[in-house]
Amino acid sequence: MAMRIKKEDTVKVISGKDKGKVGKILRVIPREGKVIVQGVNFSKRHQRPTNQYREGGIIERESPIYASKVMLVCPNCDKPTRVGHRVLENGEKVRVCKKCGEIIDKV
Repeated sequence: MAMRIKKEDTVKVISGKDKGKVGKILRVIPREGKVIVQGVNFSKRHQRPTNQYREGGIIERESPIYASKVMLVCPNCDKPTRVGHRVLENGEKVRVCKKCGEIIDKV
């Protein structure tokens, strides 16, 4: 299924342990239908020191979550919204906010 959200979009988590958190998408994984959101779904990894430059310890980093658990935040009305599509006069296909009707994509 096509992803309606892109890298650098601001999203809000709508379910799970991080419900209500807002963050920017760092990476999209379309094959798995997942996204990595900044500041959401941290996991801990116990890292062994591999050489004299790489330090060991517990490293926290963001893990992927399903794209269906996040909702795009419209930059115009600043509310979580569903995404629609519209074709402009010049033939360009753009994403549209379902709440306010404004174009989401940066031109």
